[in-house]
Amino acid sequence: MISRPVVSADASGARHPTRPEPSSPGGRTVTHKVLSLLTTFEDPRRSFTLTQMADSAEVPLSTAHRLTNELVDWGFLTRTAQGKYQLGLRIWEMGQNVGQQLRETARPFTQDLYSLTGEITQLAIRDGREILFIDRVYGTKRVPRASRVGGRVPMHSTAVGKVLLAFEEAWVREAYLQGPMEHVASRTVINPGVLSRQLDAVADDGYAVTVEEQRLGTCSIAVPVFHTGRIGAALGLVVASDKASTLTRHLPALQGISNRLEQAIVHIPLETLLESQFEAHDRS
Repeated sequence: MISRPVVSADASGARHPTRPEPSSPGGRTVTHKVLSLLTTFEDPRRSFTLTQMADSAEVPLSTAHRLTNELVDWGFLTRTAQGKYQLGLRIWEMGQNVGQQLRETARPFTQDLYSLTGEITQLAIRDGREILFIDRVYGTKRVPRASRVGGRVPMHSTAVGKVLLAFEEAWVREAYLQGPMEHVASRTVINPGVLSRQLDAVADDGYAVTVEEQRLGTCSIAVPVFHTGRIGAALGLVVASDKASTLTRHLPALQGISNRLEQAIVHIPLETLLESQFEAHDRS
């Protein structure tokens, strides 16, 4: 197959051929390799050797060396005194822009919910087959933490995730049930039929509860936050599992804050966050 040049236009309207982005014999572009190197840092460990990054991204060591040096020059990575690599401040600065408007608008409400309940409060949205935590308010109580702001977990293992899935369009829900589901903890529900019945109950009741499905020692409760007639986010609490039997006593506070939050976020175009690809990112 003949590779045709890409044609671009300058400010005057003149059209000039440009070289197509180079790719390896296997079809992986330079961009793909760079992104594969960066996704190494989705691992909880904070720093990696060059060899570890090359192995994770499945690129030659020489290629990893060249690309990581460029990422360091751009401030996306930094090199430690031990010669390992970690994410640079520029990545963090750019990441703060994701969901910033929603987070800043929601913060007074999540703070209010925490003050009313005294429990860890969280706000999450759907991103593909995972939930993304937009905001969290932590207390002083000792509760195992399942995630952090900017963290992601499978939808089926948390109350906020089940709420988002239960109120999504039918095709999204069916696609999720037909896909692979990780057994995160001993009590995680991964049977499609059982989960489907749970989601029906969540849609009928208007809230979801999970007990030790994401992490041993924790349980959670969540309610939907709608946006212009569709599910926009989920608002929830995380508490110690010995309080599982009293979770529903927080429902009035959760529903009241959710109603106030819905009114506050009407002006925010949530679709910019919600319209991500449903399939998991292809890192192969």
